[in-house]
Parts: sequence; C-alpha cells; structure tokens
Amino acid sequence: MDALLAGVDVVAVMPTGAGKSLCYQVPALMFPGITLVISPLISLMQDQVKSLNEAGVHAAYINSSLTEVQISKALTLAEKGAYKIIYVAPERLKSAGFMRFASQVEISMVTVDEAHCISQWGQDFRPSYLNIVNFIESLSTRPVVSAFTATATKEVKDDMECILKLENPKVVVTGFDRENLYYSVEHVAGKRKDAFVTDYVQRNPNESGIIYCATRKNVDALYETLFKQGVSVAKYHAGMDNEARKKNQDDFIYDRTPVIVATNAFGMGIDKSNVRFVIHYNMPQSMENYYQEAGRAGRDGENAKCILLFSAQDIMIGKFLLEKKEFEGTDEEDVEFIKQRDLYRLRVMEEYCKGTSCLRNYILKYFGEKVAMPCDNCGNCHHWYEEVDMTEDAKQVINCLAETRGRYGIAIVAGTLLGANRARLRETGADSFRSYGALAHRTEADVRLLIEQMIREGYVVRTEEEYSVLRIGDISGLKRKDAYVGIRKAEEKKAPAPAKKKARSTDGLTGAGYKLFERLRQLRLTIAREEGMPPYIVFSDRTLIDMCAKLPGTEGEMLGVSGVGENKFRKYGKRFMEEIAAFLEENPGTVAHIAEEDDL
Repeated sequence: MDALLAGVDVVAVMPTGAGKSLCYQVPALMFPGITLVISPLISLMQDQVKSLNEAGVHAAYINSSLTEVQISKALTLAEKGAYKIIYVAPERLKSAGFMRFASQVEISMVTVDEAHCISQWGQDFRPSYLNIVNFIESLSTRPVVSAFTATATKEVKDDMECILKLENPKVVVTGFDRENLYYSVEHVAGKRKDAFVTDYVQRNPNESGIIYCATRKNVDALYETLFKQGVSVAKYHAGMDNEARKKNQDDFIYDRTPVIVATNAFGMGIDKSNVRFVIHYNMPQSMENYYQEAGRAGRDGENAKCILLFSAQDIMIGKFLLEKKEFEGTDEEDVEFIKQRDLYRLRVMEEYCKGTSCLRNYILKYFGEKVAMPCDNCGNCHHWYEEVDMTEDAKQVINCLAETRGRYGIAIVAGTLLGANRARLRETGADSFRSYGALAHRTEADVRLLIEQMIREGYVVRTEEEYSVLRIGDISGLKRKDAYVGIRKAEEKKAPAPAKKKARSTDGLTGAGYKLFERLRQLRLTIAREEGMPPYIVFSDRTLIDMCAKLPGTEGEMLGVSGVGENKFRKYGKRFMEEIAAFLEENPGTVAHIAEEDDL
C-alpha cells in the first residue's frame, strides 16, 4: 500500500486469503481518479463488487454479463465520478467504447488481478492478458501499475514484471504458507475413493466443502453417489447449461447446499470464506492448480483440510487431458515448450503424492521458499516411516542405466532389476543384462521408491518428455565412502494432531458456546436471504466465533469484535446483540461458562 500510494509500481505474490484485494482497494479510494482492476472471471468481479458495495464503497464491473446498454450506462456514471473502482475483463480493453471512456477520465491506477495469467509459465495463461500493455501505453498519462497473484514461481514473477513493462517495481512476496490448512494425501483407488468421500462428508455434515474431479464423468458419478446417500450436494462442470451452473454455484455460495462436486472450471475468484474442506478426487495437473484450488479452504483463517486422493490411474488421466489440450493461436515452438512444461508440472504433482517428506515443505520449496523443520501439521508428518538403507541397491540401478544407455523409462528399468518375466523385457534384450534380477529380493514398490529418491538426489535424470526415459546423473556422491541412499516406507498412521491454530476456531467451541454460534449462524443466514447476498458477506465465521467469546452488549463492545466495522454495525450490529442477549437470558449463568469453555 505504501509503495502504491507513493506512485511506485508493485508486484505482489500473496497466498489466498492474505488480503490482496485490500492492498489495491485502499489506495484506490485515496487516489484522485479511477482505478481499473483487470480481472479474468465474471464471478470474481461480481463477488468483489458486491462486497465493496456492501461495505459502502461504490464500484462497478464491465464484462460480457452486461448488455451494451448497461455497459454504456455504467461508463456514463463512471465519467460523472460515481465509481472509484471499476472491474473490467481484459477482452473489453480493446473495445472502442471503453477506449473512448479511458481517454476522457483520470485513471490513477491499473491493477492486474490473477496476474499469473499473463505468463506462459503460468497455469492459466490467457492471451487476452497481453492486451493490457498496449492499453496502458495508449493512455495519455501512465498510471501506477500493480500486479497481484497467489501463485507465482520465479519464472512467472519475472514474466509479470517484464511483460507488463513495470517501472522499477516494488516486489512483495509475503510467503505461501497457510498455517491453518492441513494437507494430506490418501492412497485410494476405484470405488474406495467414493467410499472415502461419502464417509468424510457424512462425518462432517455441517461443514461446507468442495470436491474436485478431473473429468465431467467423475463429477456426475460422484454427485449421484452422494445424492443417493442423502447428502445435500450440488455439481458444476462445463457440460451443464449456464442456468444450471449459475443456480448450483449460488446454492453453494449462499449456503443452501454445503457441498459441491466440480471440475476445475469452478472456483476461481469465488470468495466463500467458510469452506472447511477441499477434497481432490483426482490428482491435479500442476502444483499451481493444486495450491490455488486447495487454497479455497479456510479463507477465513479457521482450520480447514485439503485432502488429495491419489491412485496410479490419476497419472494416466493427467497425461490424457494434457494430450487433449488445444493450442489455438499459439506458435509451434511455443506449443512444444508448453507441452514440456506441463509434463514437468505433472511430474511434480506425482512426486508430491508419492513422497514421504513434509507435504507443506514440498509445496513451499516448489514456490521458492526456504524451509527448515517439518511442519508437524500434515498427513506425512503424522505417519510413522521405516528408513531403509538402499545404498548398494542404488549402485545396481546405476549399473542398469549404463546397460540400458538411457533408452528406457522406469517400467523397463525396474522390471530389469527385479528380473521380471515380461515379454517387453525379452524384446528389448534386458533379460540378458548383468543387472537383470540384481534386486530380485526387493519389491517393485521399493525399487520404484528408490529410483524416485535417486532422481530427487540427482543421481538419476528423468527427461521431461511424453515418454520419459532415465539416464545417469551426477554419481560422484555415490562413489564416496560415506555415501548413503535411503527410502522411507510407511508403517502405520498416527492419529492426526489438531491443526495449528492461527485464529479462533469452532474446534474450541463446546456446549453453550457452540449453541450460541449456531444461533448466530442461523441469524446470519436469515439476513443473507433477506438481502440476497452470500452469508459470509454479512459476517465471517471468525467474526461469529469472536462474538461468542466476547458476548458484546454495547456498540463499543461490538465494534471491538474482529470483522465488525461501523458500516457493518450500523446494518447488522443491533440484531446480533439482541440475539446474544436473548440467548443469555434463555440460558442464565452461561456467561462465565462460555468464557471458561471457549478460552480460544
């Protein structure tokens, strides 16, 4: 905020829920002219504008959901100073009407939201974002330019700076760690995935959650399974008509349906704060996608779970979906680059699912953060593992790669070492290698774990191609007397520790405190329905929990509750204080009891 207000361009990489919107909205109100926020999705714009108007800030959006008459009216009002912030789709920047408008008003700042979309390294590259630079250069006076995103590797961040032609920008990377999220990977396949999801949802009936599937077919099938089990569930994918998608999305946002099963077409820009779990039925195609989708849980800062259900078939599905990817309008050289990048990202996700190290640290390292100790707040940290010395076995792997001469992938190499009786091995002549059967005393799972570990340590190199092959890497470390290569094998699962608490959580509410929370949540739902808005825009779960702890009875006490400002107090404060007072009157003697139980 300080940099923007000083007229300095900004690149900000901040995790979901960290307050990116606030960072450009506050300066926008303080600048003399209009701030344009370029945003990729209609739902994101609508949600942001609704939240701003509810907070007393006049804002508008310009996109294809409006008629030309509505757009013309909005721009006319903007010219008269009715709006300080206007959200606009990148495609709209090229239209003659919008260009005329931009030439006649004072534009103090251009903010690029979801700025990773400008980079081909980004997981959501959108060619329309390339229009932004030309638009800025067409303005008579260059405004301050800011770029915000939640997911950016170093390559993406560099692209954001260069492609947008930012001038000596202030770069702010606040970190990717979301301490309130508990990450876990469950190795389940086939119908066991359905059973896992059904069991989880039925054990958490009052929680709001998103279940992501890789294909429409999986969405439809899982939706039917949950619906038949009596779960209040909706579904969302691109094969549905617009009206059905809109209804189901609204049912989820407005808490009419707590659970939604969807493809990754759902969710970008959906600012629903009280999502308590995100389950991935299939492995996502990239860490960027996973971080963004899982990050839709716990936006209110309360504890939430991010569970990924993994099976070997997920890798095949991922490769199949990448093969079907279209590259319309992309240069042939760029297409090959993007394919290699996508295969690399898929491999990163495979290693995340198969790995035994701290899941949180794996994510943080991918995004370039330094890590120290394991987090003790993820599924892998709550497993017991047996450490197995495989140093001599590793040398046999190198011998095998020398014989295969870097021509084959992990299936052939592992099969050779195990001495497997396979036709493919006989066809390649691998059954005549000296390394054939050298690790016959090991299981295939152990050999594959060993090879994956050797790749991580650089002893083996795996090419990032459609049909990847294994080659010898830097093996100097294996020649030392103190060389050591080990694998970690899961023995048994410990009971997961409760997630670390950054903020108050309903986990700490029991007895009278939880009853009051439910009363306040019901009041919030009633108000939301009266005003036609999502419940979290009235008050977040965190605010309701803070009310349960502080039991405000005066305006001053209510304004001391997290998330209650003067505007919110004026609209809703009295009704919530009356509800709290009524509860305390109906439950005499509970004030001390709530404070004692809910020492949060």
